[in-house]
Amino acid sequence: MNSVALESRDMQQLDMHPLRESLYEEMHSRPFQVIPSPARISHLSVQCDEADKRSQFGHLQQLCELLGGDVPEYDQPCFQQQFGQLQVRREKHMEFVSYTFIWLGGEHTDPFAETGISHLPAGWLEGIAGQVVAGFHLSIEDARENPEPSIPEVKQYFDDMRLVGSQPNQGCAQVWTSFRIHDDGYGRFLIYNRDLSDSQQGRLVQRLLEIESYRLMTLLGLPLARSISPQLQSMDQQLAELTQILSADGEGCKDEQELLGRLTELAAQVEAYRARSTFRFNATNAYQDLVLARLSELREDEVSGHLTLNEFITRRMIPAVKTCRAVADRLEDLSRRIDRVSDMLRTQVELSIQEQNQELLSSMDRRSKIQLMMQHTVEGLSVAAISYYTIGLVKIFIGVLYDQGLEIDKSLALGISMPLVIVAVALITRRIHSKFNKLAAEEADKK
Repeated sequence: MNSVALESRDMQQLDMHPLRESLYEEMHSRPFQVIPSPARISHLSVQCDEADKRSQFGHLQQLCELLGGDVPEYDQPCFQQQFGQLQVRREKHMEFVSYTFIWLGGEHTDPFAETGISHLPAGWLEGIAGQVVAGFHLSIEDARENPEPSIPEVKQYFDDMRLVGSQPNQGCAQVWTSFRIHDDGYGRFLIYNRDLSDSQQGRLVQRLLEIESYRLMTLLGLPLARSISPQLQSMDQQLAELTQILSADGEGCKDEQELLGRLTELAAQVEAYRARSTFRFNATNAYQDLVLARLSELREDEVSGHLTLNEFITRRMIPAVKTCRAVADRLEDLSRRIDRVSDMLRTQVELSIQEQNQELLSSMDRRSKIQLMMQHTVEGLSVAAISYYTIGLVKIFIGVLYDQGLEIDKSLALGISMPLVIVAVALITRRIHSKFNKLAAEEADKK
C-alpha cells in the first residue's frame, strides 16, 4: 500500500468539521471571468430582500428555459452559464443581487449601439424583482487590431460629457467613463485593450463592475444622513434646555415628572434614528473599504488632463462617508448625553424621595412619642382599673372568710390589701412592658 492510500485512509478516520468542504468551496464561489476582446457587457445591481431573491431565482430559471439552456435546480451564491454568444452571471450579496450579461458577437463602430442586454428575451429584464441601484454598460474594444480614437471622438460616445480616464495595469488598458446616467438610463464604461490577456481583462472588468456597484451602494447612506442631520440639531437643543433646567436652582426644577417624560420622549426619538440608520451607516463604511481596495488593485496611471478613477471617486465619495460617520457619531454622542442627563434626573428624584422619607420618618417619630405618652397614660389607668377590680375580689374573699367564722377586721384587712394589690399590679404591668420592649429590641438587632 503506497503512502497516498495510507494518508487517504488516515483522513477518513479523522473527525471532519461539517463546514470543511463549504469553506474550501467559498474561495471558488465567485471565479473571475475570462473575457475576450471585443465584448459588450451590461451590469445591474438590484437591491432586494429575501422574498425578492426567491422571486428572482424563479425568474432566472425562466430565462434559462427561454434561452434553451440548463435550468438550475437550486439557488447558488454565483450562477454563470453560457448561451451561445451570450453569457449570464448572477451573484447574490447581502442586500443586493448583481446581474452581468456579456455579449461576445457582432461588430459595431459605435461601442454602445449594442449592449449585453440587447439579446435578452423581450420583457424579461423588466420582470426582475427589486430596485436597481447600479445599471451601466461596459464596452471592450481591442486596441491591438483597431487604433484608439482621439479624445474628442471618445467624448461623443459619452454625449460630450466630461470624461474620467485611467490606464490600469500599468498602462496595458485605457478606461473611459463619465460616472453619469445617459439618455438610455444607464452609465457607461469604455475599455481599450492594449496588452491584456483574456484572463487579465476578466479581472479588470470584475474590478470595474465592483467599483461602480459598491460606489453607489456606499452613497446610499448620504441621503439618510442629510435627512437626519436637521433633526439632530433640534434634539440637541432640546437636551441642552433640559440640562439647563436640571442645573437651575430654586424654581427651575419643580415638575420632575414632566422633565422625565420629555427626556424619555427624546431618548425614544434618538433610538429610533439609531435603529433606522445603524445598518446603513455600517454598510457605507464596509462598501467604502471595498471600493478603496478595488481601486488600489487597478494600479492605474494618470491620463494627462483627466482625473483618474481613484482621484474622482475618493474626492467625492470620502466626504460623503465622513458625513455619514459624523451623523452616526452625533447620534451616539446624543444617546450618551441623554443617559447622563437621565442619571442626573434619577439622582435628583432619589434625593427628593429621600428627603420625603426623612420628613415621613420624623413625622412617624413624633407620632411614636405621642403614642408612647398616651401608652404610659393608659398604663396608669390600666393599673388603677386592674387594681380596682382586684381589690373588689379581695373584698369578696375577706367577706367569705368573715362569714366562715374567722375573726378579722374587714375594713382593716381591706385597707392593708389595697396598697399591696396596687404595687403588685404595677410591678407585673411594668415587667410585661419590659419584656415586650426587649423582644422589639431583639427583632431590630436581627434586621
